[in-house]
Amino acid sequence: MDRDNDIPNVDRISRQLMRDNRAKKPKMLVVDDEPDNLDLLYRTFRRDFDVLRAESGVNALSLLSTEGEVAVIISDQRMPEMKGTEFLSKTVPQFPDTVRIILTGFTDVEDLVEAINAGQVYKYITKPWDPNELKLVVQRAAETYELLKQRTEELHRSQAQTALLASIVQVAQESDSLEACLEPIAQAFGENFSGDCCILELVQDSKLTAVRGIYRTSEIETNLDKDPLVQEVIANQTLQVWVSSVGATSPTVAEYYQTVGIQAHLLVPIIYRTSMLALLSLQWKQKKTELREDELKLIHLSAQQVGLALTVTRFHS
Repeated sequence: MDRDNDIPNVDRISRQLMRDNRAKKPKMLVVDDEPDNLDLLYRTFRRDFDVLRAESGVNALSLLSTEGEVAVIISDQRMPEMKGTEFLSKTVPQFPDTVRIILTGFTDVEDLVEAINAGQVYKYITKPWDPNELKLVVQRAAETYELLKQRTEELHRSQAQTALLASIVQVAQESDSLEACLEPIAQAFGENFSGDCCILELVQDSKLTAVRGIYRTSEIETNLDKDPLVQEVIANQTLQVWVSSVGATSPTVAEYYQTVGIQAHLLVPIIYRTSMLALLSLQWKQKKTELREDELKLIHLSAQQVGLALTVTRFHS
């Protein structure tokens, strides 16, 4: 069997997720202590962005803490309590990829130069602004954000791959039994892919054995016998993906995952040569907005290494 092509649902799921992500408007935060300016900015960008509004830097920081990362922030410079540049500087540590634009009606050259040089401000626009100019700047800012996110994700995936493969090798070398290596491998996958639960369960004669290692960060269903996709994975030795935002081919599958509170589930057969040794289950309780094809292929590649590690451990134990 050609294991390079052993991912029947990955391409379809990835394409669907990418279409869903493109259909969603990027988030933008506008901050100004003048309500009329907030309304004007909202009306200017509401068709192309999901626009969040705040009347002060303090309120904006609170909003970001609940809403999470946004693509672009537009902030007025002269606001009570906190200047725009001060507010923007506070967003850098948590949201380094967000692109920041400052609006100013004053010649606060020193503050602006310092903020720009520190990488906290992408561009400044003077009041009163030209709507077409501002739209062009924001469009370029959003494109810059997408490029930065792509590069950051590529770096994270590269680091995750190195760390994950190193963990698998280390576990294979240090474990004195097959059962002892299951939980450390499950933990490595769970931590590297931010899963709420990861289960690595041995398979024998096309059946789960209940010999397994479990990593989880919260209460979640761990009995894989109840999962409607498990038998399909074991029978066909093929990777299966279910994501709530894409939907399922069967209402039974969707109903089951809704009942147990799983928003995304990745089931990977662990195979050495032609024998299925184990099943890897990665589960997420939070809604998955992105599950990239290259990320799935990284998991699939790492799963093949797990098959080799389990075989070596079994041979030497």
